[in-house]
Amino acid sequence: MDEPSLTTALDTNIGVPLKSGGRVEVFGRLSGRRRVWTLEQKLELVAGMERCDNVAAFAREQEISTALLYTWRRELRYAMEAAKLPPREEPMFVPVVGGSPPSSGDSIAVEVGGAVVRIGQAVRADLAVAIIQALQAGAS
Repeated sequence: MDEPSLTTALDTNIGVPLKSGGRVEVFGRLSGRRRVWTLEQKLELVAGMERCDNVAAFAREQEISTALLYTWRRELRYAMEAAKLPPREEPMFVPVVGGSPPSSGDSIAVEVGGAVVRIGQAVRADLAVAIIQALQAGAS
């Protein structure tokens, strides 16, 4: 009896014949294209999206994903909100959200130019900034 040869790594010789893959069809004109958009193009498309009644139809006309349009609109809103904030002269510390509540022994380690400083959670922000600036001045 002839031993059948395996033709793929998935062929386990269980008696099921291999089928040809058939024809491959590409649906839509967007498949396989990755375009690069300039800021002006993004702003123009978002503005056009805001003026139209049917975003899906607008996206099809422009040959672009609706999700991408909504992402650009959200990014534009974030940028506009950030532009309204006054500039800060001093560094800002952002609290950590989630995880376990900090214990009295929690600290961060800052390494600048080979020197390591541990800063505890009770330290004043201006003191921590002064320490880091002193380290940076000594490293340069």
